[in-house]
Amino acid sequence: QVQLVESGGGLVQAGGSLRLSCAASGRTVSSYGMGWFRQAPGKEREFVAGISWGGRTINYGDSVKGRFTISRDNAKNTVYLQMDSLKPEDTAVYYCACSRKRSFDSTKADYWGQGTQVTVSS
Repeated sequence: QVQLVESGGGLVQAGGSLRLSCAASGRTVSSYGMGWFRQAPGKEREFVAGISWGGRTINYGDSVKGRFTISRDNAKNTVYLQMDSLKPEDTAVYYCACSRKRSFDSTKADYWGQGTQVTVSS
């Protein structure tokens, strides 16, 4: 089993930045794909970003391309999401996710964190 714990969420003004972290425990995730999803109130869950086990393959949702950057540190069993140029529409609960495959599927995951709230004020 893999446990995922997110941190770094909070309240920020539009145009600002936040960096989310996701620490994995239970086993090493260095051979697993990792990623982030988000869900705003009344909306469906949305894929944000995914990174393959070695970091060579990275994908982003269309709404965050050019503003968000995903990265991972396998030595620390941690994945990050750097969010820049934040907009009010980025407000959501952000969930870290892990796939038992080496790639990351933008539609599903095997393990999920509890989520961290990101609120962007206008």
